[in-house]
Amino acid sequence: MVIKKIKEEDYVQIAEIYLQGILSGHATFETQAPSWQEWRDSHLLDCSLAAFDTTKMLGWAALSPTSKRYAYRGVAEVSVYVSEAYKGKGIGQKLFQSVIEESEKQEIWTIFASIFPENLASLKLHKKMGFREIGYREKVGQMNGVWRNTIILERRSKLVGI
Repeated sequence: MVIKKIKEEDYVQIAEIYLQGILSGHATFETQAPSWQEWRDSHLLDCSLAAFDTTKMLGWAALSPTSKRYAYRGVAEVSVYVSEAYKGKGIGQKLFQSVIEESEKQEIWTIFASIFPENLASLKLHKKMGFREIGYREKVGQMNGVWRNTIILERRSKLVGI
């Protein structure tokens, strides 16, 4: 397995894996994958990584800025998606470790996530990677007419912003 920065030509596989997450009903409020341009414009490309087995993408991790305001330049939201065919093989953890390392090179001091309480595997992985629960958002959004809650987690860098 090789982890490398995401490029435009990788986007078809990114979207395929993202759609698997959408179909699970517990990964995102989104209902469809964005275009490459929308995805690129909403993510920090230096902190957008994918795991490959030769040319087959196994999963991806990316950071999105939380605000355009200067004070929040070191705060980002993380997304980690692993292909259904490769879950439970440690790929998410390896991607997570790589995106954390890259985030610190980019002077990011806080990474946060908003996760559905039903997504137990994601919650477990985030906690394993040093995240802690900092909040709970009740009825923050609807999916198919049903209100959903999320748990907010964050990880503070031990190297940046101390």
